[in-house]
Amino acid sequence: MKLSVIIVNYNVEFFLEQCLNSTMEALKHVEGEVFVVDNHSIDGSVEMVRAKFPEVQLIANKDNVGFSKANNQALRIAKGEYHLLLNPDTIVEEMTFKEVVDFMDAHPDAGGLGVKMIDGKGNFLPESKRGLPTPKDAFYKIFGLSRLFPRSKRFGRYHLSYLDKDQTHEIEILSGAFMLMRKEALDKVGLLDEDFFMYGEDIDLSYRIVLGGFKNYYFPGTRIIHYKGESTKKSSVNYVFVFYNAMIIFARKHFSSKNARIYSALINLAIYFRASLAVANRLFKKMLLPLVDMSVIIFGLFLIAFQYEKIEGIDIPDDLLWYALPIYGVAWFLAQFFTGGYDKPIRLFRNIAGSAVGTALILMAYALLSKDYQFSRLIVLLGGSWVLLYYLASRALLHFTVPSHRIGGDKNKKFAIVGEMEEAERVSQLLQQTNSRIQSIEFLSVEPSSDKSYTGSLNQLDQIIDIRKIDEVIFCAKYVASDQIISKMLELEGKDVDFKIAQPETSFLIGSNSIDSQGDLYVLDINRINKPSNRRNKRTIDLVLALLFILLSPVLMWGFKQKGKFMGNMFRVLLGSLSFVGYTRIEHVSNLKLPQIKRGILSSRLMVPDAQLDQDGISRLNLIYAKNHSYLMDLKIIFRNFSKLDQ
Repeated sequence: MKLSVIIVNYNVEFFLEQCLNSTMEALKHVEGEVFVVDNHSIDGSVEMVRAKFPEVQLIANKDNVGFSKANNQALRIAKGEYHLLLNPDTIVEEMTFKEVVDFMDAHPDAGGLGVKMIDGKGNFLPESKRGLPTPKDAFYKIFGLSRLFPRSKRFGRYHLSYLDKDQTHEIEILSGAFMLMRKEALDKVGLLDEDFFMYGEDIDLSYRIVLGGFKNYYFPGTRIIHYKGESTKKSSVNYVFVFYNAMIIFARKHFSSKNARIYSALINLAIYFRASLAVANRLFKKMLLPLVDMSVIIFGLFLIAFQYEKIEGIDIPDDLLWYALPIYGVAWFLAQFFTGGYDKPIRLFRNIAGSAVGTALILMAYALLSKDYQFSRLIVLLGGSWVLLYYLASRALLHFTVPSHRIGGDKNKKFAIVGEMEEAERVSQLLQQTNSRIQSIEFLSVEPSSDKSYTGSLNQLDQIIDIRKIDEVIFCAKYVASDQIISKMLELEGKDVDFKIAQPETSFLIGSNSIDSQGDLYVLDINRINKPSNRRNKRTIDLVLALLFILLSPVLMWGFKQKGKFMGNMFRVLLGSLSFVGYTRIEHVSNLKLPQIKRGILSSRLMVPDAQLDQDGISRLNLIYAKNHSYLMDLKIIFRNFSKLDQ
């Protein structure tokens, strides 16, 4: 047998199905076998593999054993001359396996091979070819010198960015997303090191293959799509810690003790540097607009007050102004926040409501002040007008300059669906069920056709995108081969267009709308619970009730058997690690398809406390809770089940 393909899966059912579809097509040209090692997924992955891919050799682990151990389980029993580690969030071309096997046959010195990878937007992924992460190369990468000087042989060694991405090269490090290895090489150097739970194991094994006297190659003669880690979020602080700690394990294993200490110190510095950058970047993006808004509002209030003094010929005490006006500004900002002025999509009526509510509250508070602190209602009224004018003008400016801040949300999109009409119409119906922002849908045939139902054919896609101003292209995998899809994505690289792929007989579309994002899905909308207003209302209820119950605890706690548990729950809700109400906890295939929320003291099961429900019934109840969530629903569950807050 020529090839053994090994795919380790963890809770990415949709991506796994797409990967297996392309894998089975590619195996038509090479004698091979496929293993799926599942690390205790609860999203239906195992059931899907058993139902749709009975020929796959499935290893269903009872817990998450990590990437290395899971791959080794299959590597030990694989029969192929070549072993391929393949990520579940990839798509291979029909001839990929034949091309890479032919290359390895022609290069007996090759121990490992990687291929050209692109992301879901058609952009080349630099991790397709990598050098050994020595201390100095890691330094250049961590502190951005490799990005500033990609063509430099000194600074560009981490991703070998000075090498032509369209030429075959000898490299040192292969990517674990597509890692083809000669069994003879693995027999000599050993399998994946199980000290690495996730990340770093591909670097370690690649380096051992080189130390074993073999060569690793980068081969661009075939391409794959890699959606960049659906099981992980690479922008997260957690990823930074896990990845760089894996690099420390690698350094201790392969470098001299002196170099390992230097490398470890550098990596530890990098961990905190990158983690701090990640946190700071997230806070900056989240707080920039509110800080600008508050600053401009307060600045405008001072201008109004100074003009009022000048026109009226009066002198308002400076200490009063310097306290009162910032407080007014903060009050207007909070009114905007709690009326949804910062929710997306932007709705101007929320900004109007926030300005009115803020003005009313300030006037009510103003009326309660003593005469010594009442300097002018007119300033408050003019300030309210200024706040309203500012929010309307600034949001209009953002609408025309920042795509993510469009009034009313993203513009209605123009779609092009490529495939035979029967499948294209099925995908069109799915699209209309999952996406309300559709301006138009164009149908394109795979081959030139005289059928007037089609706008054109696949070979005219670039022209149709330009003429019809298409925003998103959906390829029907049933009729468009993966090599055609990848070729078109590469041809259209640089155009402002997104891509999705529709697998046959499925109710989802897969793609990636950002080079930095993980892959994303169009599935039926169950995201009501995650809308900004609902998230804010849910958190507000949690904060207010937790604080109230803590203040009243000297009286309330005597009604609970587990008094310590009750108090602990209240503080955990107050601090945000718990919510009063969450999903009912079950291991069910639908659970990971629901929007993520905090674990609750009480659960959705209490909506119908007397009903006898099996696992499917509880799953449907979770779905109903997600789709129909409101703050009234939470309040009803909390007060009807108040006595259970100590559970």
